Amino acid sequence: MHGGKRGLVAPQNTFLENVVRRSSENSFLLGNAQIVEWPIVYSNDGFCKLSGYHRAEVMQKSSTCSFMYGELTDKKTIDKVRQTFDNYESNCFEVLLYKKNRTPVWLHMQVAPIRNENDKVVLFLCTFKDITVFKQPIEDETTRGWTKFARLTRALTNSRGTVQQLTPMNKTEVSHKHSRLAEALQLGSDILPQYKQEAPKTPPHIILHYCTFKTTWDWVILILTFYTAIMVPYNVSFKTKQNNLVWLVLDSVVDVIFLVDIVLNFHTTFVGPGGEVISDPKLIRMNYLKTWFVIDLLSCLPYDIINAFENVDEGLSSLFSSLKVVRLLRLGRVARKLDHYLEYGAAVLVLLVCVFGLVAHWLACIWYSIGDYEVIDEATNSLKTDSWLYQLAISIGTPYRYNASGSGHWEGGPSKHTLYISSLYFTMTSLTTIGFGNIAPTTDGEKIFSVAMMMVGSLLYATIFGNVTTIFQQMYTNTNRYHEMLNNVRDFLKLYQVPKGLSERVMDYIVSTWAMTKGIDTEKVLSICPKDMRADICVHLNRQVFNEHPAFRLASDGCLRSLAVEFQTTHCAPGDLIFHAGESVDTLCFVVSGSLEVIQDDEVIAILGELNHSLD
Repeated sequence: MHGGKRGLVAPQNTFLENVVRRSSENSFLLGNAQIVEWPIVYSNDGFCKLSGYHRAEVMQKSSTCSFMYGELTDKKTIDKVRQTFDNYESNCFEVLLYKKNRTPVWLHMQVAPIRNENDKVVLFLCTFKDITVFKQPIEDETTRGWTKFARLTRALTNSRGTVQQLTPMNKTEVSHKHSRLAEALQLGSDILPQYKQEAPKTPPHIILHYCTFKTTWDWVILILTFYTAIMVPYNVSFKTKQNNLVWLVLDSVVDVIFLVDIVLNFHTTFVGPGGEVISDPKLIRMNYLKTWFVIDLLSCLPYDIINAFENVDEGLSSLFSSLKVVRLLRLGRVARKLDHYLEYGAAVLVLLVCVFGLVAHWLACIWYSIGDYEVIDEATNSLKTDSWLYQLAISIGTPYRYNASGSGHWEGGPSKHTLYISSLYFTMTSLTTIGFGNIAPTTDGEKIFSVAMMMVGSLLYATIFGNVTTIFQQMYTNTNRYHEMLNNVRDFLKLYQVPKGLSERVMDYIVSTWAMTKGIDTEKVLSICPKDMRADICVHLNRQVFNEHPAFRLASDGCLRSLAVEFQTTHCAPGDLIFHAGESVDTLCFVVSGSLEVIQDDEVIAILGELNHSLD
């Protein structure tokens, strides 16, 4: 079964937001480890305040902070910083840098590489601590006369915290110990130095409603639901006590499976009103209890087991047989999934046929129950000769007979197999408005039921065949539009008496263009999509040009996306002239398929092939 609405479950990168949320009191920046000079991709407010630069000013500058170097910055420290970045190592330095106003400041700089799930370094995390108070003597009016110990004490008091050292980490330490990088950033042990796409986290006992297991399980439940919808009315109407052990075991297994489904529903995620996937166990339980729990529970009660015992009173047995109808509430499971199929014409067609057959089956069971109730007059212990069951028994040569010497009940009559086939035959002919008349209602009860069935049949017939007509119309929508366009073009050519040769060229162009585009308006589809998605689609549509033409081999992704949005695909019919000599050309064209001839003085001087040539 269809997995259902997945909700907002796209993987999200949570590393940066965790760093920002938990390190508001630290100064740090992130650099791209995949690009030359490791440009800064993010800097927090603490670093901007520390350096005096705005965030926009430091973006794309080197994360080695070379833009803050000055005449007193130690050259050996600069070399060590670059070596750390070149070797993708973790290290820490005490370096003299200059703020934007060229004020020198001593910083304790810590560098740590951030790896993705493939153990590839993708980012550098650089943290900074102002240690100027440890480096320069305090000689202002407030500190004059203080001892060295007192000055150190004040420096430590004014500092936000002691400087923590970050030593290089090997893979064993990353895997089995708390992250020292996390400790340096005061993030806690749950944030490891790894940058990756994180799947939505769900508790271990919670099942995602769109996973493969749940989809397969839903298909099993759907099949068993239809089994229940068919067998329950049959067993109730034809009073089958199901002493057959095989059927009793089968029905018991079905009941157990539905009980298991109730348990699974208490542990299955669902899509909330805002489109988010709800995985909180408490919310899942409350949602299920408020919606389908009562219905599912009533449909799973073991009526068959109680009804199977021989010593059960006949009235009580009939009661439990009637209660089996409650199991039809399982069809509510199908109703939950209907909206997933309504967009598919073939699925709707199959669903409508199944609904029609299921309604005919239910009505056949009711039709037999009415006949079975009226064929014997309990007051006079005689047969009603106008009942359709009596007429059927006479016509097929199996009349009813009264066993006075034995059971003292009426016996004989058609077999249950024949009775069901005859009942289904009558309901089908009535629902389809055919009505052959060889089985006809005669008693008042049968006539009342037939009138009700005719009303239901008319609505059902109109609904099903109306939808079938709509489905077939949708299947041929493009074909009808194509023929309508051809008729309009032919009328145009005929009205304005376009020459035969030109008319043939016009028709060939329209037919060939339609064969390539299938009548789809690409611009209309792209206009629906947001800008970023539109660029991705355009890159995909023009991938052949980008992949094979040498002009785009060194182009960046951003460049290709910008160009792809401006590309337009144009189909040219054989023999058409694209550009004439002396014509102003303001477009650049690439030959994607076919070939073009360059003609001068009615002679071909060049042939342009696929993707190897362009017109400019």
